[in-house]
Amino acid sequence: MRKVAVLTSGGDAPGMNAAVRAVVRKGLSKHCKIVGIRRGYAGLFSDDDFIDFHLGSVAGIIHRGGTVILTSRAEEMYEPEGQARAAERLASEGVEGLVVIGGEGSFRGALALEQRGIKTVCIPGTIDNDINGTESALGFDTAVNTILDAVNRLRDTATSHERIFILEVMGRHTGHLALAAGLAGGAESVLVPEIKWDLEHICRRLLQGIERQKTHSIIVVAEGAANVFEINKKIRDRIKAETRVTVLGHIQRGGSPSAVDRLLGSRMGAAAVDLLWAGKSGLFTALKGDQIVAEPLETSLGKKRPFPEKLYELTLELAR
Repeated sequence: MRKVAVLTSGGDAPGMNAAVRAVVRKGLSKHCKIVGIRRGYAGLFSDDDFIDFHLGSVAGIIHRGGTVILTSRAEEMYEPEGQARAAERLASEGVEGLVVIGGEGSFRGALALEQRGIKTVCIPGTIDNDINGTESALGFDTAVNTILDAVNRLRDTATSHERIFILEVMGRHTGHLALAAGLAGGAESVLVPEIKWDLEHICRRLLQGIERQKTHSIIVVAEGAANVFEINKKIRDRIKAETRVTVLGHIQRGGSPSAVDRLLGSRMGAAAVDLLWAGKSGLFTALKGDQIVAEPLETSLGKKRPFPEKLYELTLELAR
């Protein structure tokens, strides 16, 4: 393979730069020309978003959050005509293999290009960690630690003022982030889209804590599970306690990637190049145990990563 391109698509995630760095340096070690496509798939429809990479191009980026080659969502890739134009552009640039770093939507775009003759390998990058077939995606560990830092800080204030804090985290369709941060942070309740929750039960748990002179409580809510401001009002009215709401928003996406995400990005980036070099296509890199394996793109589409209900039950058991 003489020329490989790499792009990051959809929402940014810490660890993407580590993966880009690994793609570039692994490819160059095989004497392959590497190009970066800026602004995700949108760069395929632009005249000036293809950039040549050399060793120095990716120096000093492994510790940086976000993505140095930028990202976006391209409406053109939702239509067959746009997909055909994108494949033609890659072919006209001499690109023989493409590495796509992103979530399920990015995977769909890669599969469309693969079906049009472009060899593609994807790397899962999403803080939601909802890609079916891999135990973890780039950015998840860093995002959990970012939320955990917020929980720790909120607990200091909650204890000082004897308050209940309700923390909204990302997770419109899945609660992996909320669950991991809630369990690691010792939250009293965790609300996720996958599990039906009962406000009366939550209030009883809070009242039981107050009765035994507990000075604070933390409730972690995935944004797709409930409206935190409505929950806040209902809890305050029901138990007559002082409550506060904190919405983390896009703070969860940014920041220097954790060691876990740097290692994962490095391993998956190198593995993606190896797969393309071996003539493989239509695959994504997946973490299974301590191994990086290749999975067909089709296995990840239309199916969310299973929600760990036993872990959720453990969270409730430990939150007393």
